[in-house]
Amino acid sequence: MTAQYSSPEEAERANNLLEAEKKAVTLFEEIEKQLLRPGISEKQLNKEIYDLGETLGVRSHWHKRVIRSGPNTLSPFAENPPDRIIEADDILVVDLGPVFEAWEADFGRTYVLGNDPHKIRLRDALEPIWYKVKAKYWENPDMTGEELYDIAVREAETAGFQFGAELAGHIVGSFPHERIPQDKLKLYVKKGNQEKISSVGKDGHKRHWILEIHLHDPVHKFGGFYEQLLTVG
Repeated sequence: MTAQYSSPEEAERANNLLEAEKKAVTLFEEIEKQLLRPGISEKQLNKEIYDLGETLGVRSHWHKRVIRSGPNTLSPFAENPPDRIIEADDILVVDLGPVFEAWEADFGRTYVLGNDPHKIRLRDALEPIWYKVKAKYWENPDMTGEELYDIAVREAETAGFQFGAELAGHIVGSFPHERIPQDKLKLYVKKGNQEKISSVGKDGHKRHWILEIHLHDPVHKFGGFYEQLLTVG
């Protein structure tokens, strides 16, 4: 199911976000094709991704670029684990917030460089869980942020993983998107957010949301991540 928009302006805003995400998909395809390899540090890969983004029209990133491998994939977004050399049989998370013209994308993927079956299992579980959670959201698009978070946690646990974050998404929009420093809760898919995801923003426009799936394998000590637009497309 897809959204029905109340005006041409709302439809155009949604289309702008979708176009930004399509450009992010292209960026990630080039990252995988050109840059992902063992033997370099996360910091070096981060710089190479920034340089590649400039060639593809990324004028800035609205949040810090997150490049993590191995045990660093278990670290929360807000942390900055020590730089690490990417290994030949590694798992790798790339989380970017590229800005294309005036519109934000937020896109995250997980890659496995070797043939470790545990890493491959987690990587391959991310996308199906994301789409299961999306389908449940569209059954009730007026659900609250907390309700959607609980669904994401249940789906992760059903698949045999831990859900690895205190949030499962957030708003996204034109750059810079809405911020409420004293009340960030309502802008996130997390416990305690009793506001409907379908509520409008301070500017009177429909809010658009990113859905994030964070999976942790606590036995083998690594995690994975998958995110993209929930309310468009």
